[in-house]
Amino acid sequence: MTRPTRLRRSELSTPGSNPKMIAGAAASNADLVFLDLEDAVSPNEKVPARKFIIEGLNTLDWGTKTRAVRINGTHTHWCYEDLVEVVTGAGKNIDVIIVPKPKSARDVWFVDTLLTQLEGQLGLEEGRIGLELLIEETEALARVEEIAACCPRIEALILGFGDFSASQGMRLSLHGQGEGKYPGDPWSYHRNRMIVAARANGLDAIDGPFADFRDETGYRREATWASALGAVGKWAIHPAQVPIANDVYSPTDSEIQRAQRVINQVREAEAAGTGAANAGGVMIDAATARLYEVTLERARLTGKL
Repeated sequence: MTRPTRLRRSELSTPGSNPKMIAGAAASNADLVFLDLEDAVSPNEKVPARKFIIEGLNTLDWGTKTRAVRINGTHTHWCYEDLVEVVTGAGKNIDVIIVPKPKSARDVWFVDTLLTQLEGQLGLEEGRIGLELLIEETEALARVEEIAACCPRIEALILGFGDFSASQGMRLSLHGQGEGKYPGDPWSYHRNRMIVAARANGLDAIDGPFADFRDETGYRREATWASALGAVGKWAIHPAQVPIANDVYSPTDSEIQRAQRVINQVREAEAAGTGAANAGGVMIDAATARLYEVTLERARLTGKL
């Protein structure tokens, strides 16, 4: 199975219980919109929300967006009916299912098996619906390499900060800046480990949500830190965060120009038989070219090249 290449600079969270917000998400500039049946929907609204999601997926113009649904976790009694009802009702208009709180490969296999059965029953191409997995439990991060490799449907891993804070028993009052606060970024290890597992398995790594949607500076800072480590996108819990994510996770014109220049210099050096070149006093070689080829690939995906 060949994994599709998708832009995931911004993944907009939208409550599945709110038709007005669903319509607004369809009209947004997010690369991916996920209609939520989990945390954004109260228990008594979860079942009715399925019908709103089906109607939105089948009737709204989603343009080139990736259309996703976040189901309830496999540990809940809503999970299998979320999948059965939503995929039966709108399977041809669903690109991705987001699975929250998987703790091991078996949770992913359950969703994969049920999706395969539904695709066969509905005449859909087997494996067409991809999976994104929310790494938001300590058990999941402890075995993230195993989880990332367990199923060909998986397209991306997402770091979920809120539930992970609870799972790890973090004292959030000690995060931030100032005397007595934890020094540095408390999520650096989590991000690094998840991103490495994703990259090692050809998956996209997505940074999780930033709760204060009015704090644009804070959102941009967190998105930039994750991008520096290799993440390719970030959740947006409000449409106002979408343009920031799209900007942060797109290469700048200067980055593109430098990447083209460095790659050309390395290729010229290789053709001359030297294998390395001098770029403004910095030695560049094939490893450098490989790094900058990632920049150019992102530029192609975003339409900048």
